[in-house]
Amino acid sequence: MARGPRVIVDRPATKRVGALRSLWPFLRPYRVLVLAALLALMLTAGISLILPVAVRRVVDGFNEGAELLDQYFLAALGITAALAVGTALRYALVTRLGERVVADIRRAVFDRVIGLSPAFYERVMTGEIISRITTDTTLILSVIGSSVSLALRQALVAVGGLVMLLITSAKLTGLLLLVVPLVLAPIIILGRRLRGLSRENQDWIAASSGSASESLLAAQTVQAFTAEAATRAAFTDVTEKSFAAARRRIATRAVMTALVIFLIFAGVTGVLWIGARDVRMGAMTVGELVQFVIYSVMVAGSVGALSELWGEMQRAAGATERLGELLATQDTLLDPADPVPLPHPARGQIDLDRVSFHYPSRPDVSALNDVTLNIAPGETVALVGPSGAGKTTVVQLIQRFWDPERGSVSIDGIDLRRMARADFRRAIALVPQDPVIFGATARDNIRFGRPEATDAEIEAAARAAHAHEFLTALPDGYNSFVGERGVMLSGGQKQRIAIARAILRDAPILLLDEATSALDAESERLVQDAVDALARGRTTIIVAHRLATVKKADRIVVMQDGRIVQQGTHDDLVAQGGLYARLARLQFTDR
Repeated sequence: MARGPRVIVDRPATKRVGALRSLWPFLRPYRVLVLAALLALMLTAGISLILPVAVRRVVDGFNEGAELLDQYFLAALGITAALAVGTALRYALVTRLGERVVADIRRAVFDRVIGLSPAFYERVMTGEIISRITTDTTLILSVIGSSVSLALRQALVAVGGLVMLLITSAKLTGLLLLVVPLVLAPIIILGRRLRGLSRENQDWIAASSGSASESLLAAQTVQAFTAEAATRAAFTDVTEKSFAAARRRIATRAVMTALVIFLIFAGVTGVLWIGARDVRMGAMTVGELVQFVIYSVMVAGSVGALSELWGEMQRAAGATERLGELLATQDTLLDPADPVPLPHPARGQIDLDRVSFHYPSRPDVSALNDVTLNIAPGETVALVGPSGAGKTTVVQLIQRFWDPERGSVSIDGIDLRRMARADFRRAIALVPQDPVIFGATARDNIRFGRPEATDAEIEAAARAAHAHEFLTALPDGYNSFVGERGVMLSGGQKQRIAIARAILRDAPILLLDEATSALDAESERLVQDAVDALARGRTTIIVAHRLATVKKADRIVVMQDGRIVQQGTHDDLVAQGGLYARLARLQFTDR
């Protein structure tokens, strides 16, 4: 069960924080907010650079009159107040910008992946996608809402402080600049390694999230097979690998930070030693040395902070790449540039013409092999046969979750590839074998079939699906919360809600994939009556293993190994012998 990180797009990782440039399309709509934040940032940086000058004047004017000294202190207090207001304004603007942009990124990523075809989900776990939407966007929020603004402020302070150092003492500044190459070396060398480790760490976090999501969704199965120990071991393995990657990242960043801070302050200490000698010789005043010291500390602190922020921005660059991979993922199924509209109202004619198909994950196994099937409007056709015969594949191709490798699938004479998927899917109602129940109320789950439906229409659909009785018996009736994936409902109850949802959709094409498989005998009879009523006037395709549910179908299509081997009514097929007759004997003959 343990899995390594999966690469969604095989793209070489960049070695620069330039990957953050891809965030600009999300920042562009908020240019005014960005500009306001930059102005507040420059204001606070400028005020910070004024403070040392005020300190120098206080120190050098300490022996001047008390009134002048009071003015210096009042000015310093005013500057401090302005700095406080500017800092608060910068924080408010930048934090709001970060929250807004990250919300837009999360929405954009979700909008992208929710519409991707099943081929994408065959190779990427949903837990990994959730990790990208949550963990990676949290990193980006940290950068936009904090790191970038702090980095810009520290850069302004460093540059401005360097200019003021030159003005204060060109000699000491020149000596201080000799340290800069020594400081930049570990930032550049270790920074590249840090970025690779950050990406590896995030990939393992995504893998850990995917493993946890898969196991928790199957918690009852895990417990039923007493596989808790193995599942814990698998999750622990992935988590420990994530921790090991994090440990390497932390060690690299710690070494880089230590080297940068030591080199900076060692250089500053040496330069100040020379400055102290100049004061003793009268080459500069005490106030100038104090000013130089403060600017030196500011510049050194800014460069040290930039080295730390660089690591944060490298992590965010990796996160941005991963989110960019999701946004750039090309779907294997695309709507045509100029789609042909489905006639309204749709008649419901379905044609499969010499269709062949292999699933990408099983390229050596033919799911469908030269299948031709024509279903007239309003006809009820049952697809039967052993598991793996291709029945569910037919249903998926009709919804264009996949495209056939050869041949075509059409509705009302129009190839599905010539229409917009959202257009023809509105003409289809589905009841899957494993009904999807959302963590919402029973009413909302039924309304999912047609969001604009009234409460009366919802209850009518529930009555038709024989779900009204058990729904009204719930603590809050139709407004009862049914739990994540419907855990508070039985299998039969979930299936009847799914049938009510399909009834409410009122579509001309009805697809029933083992729709009554989870029902007891009494419920099956009631729901079968509802399905029979629902199928009148609609094109209906029923996938079933239990032949008792399809005896009344207009036509039964028998499939085996991806081919159609027999067609006809129940009585005709029994009389013909062959696969259907053998299946009928197994199911209808008392043993």
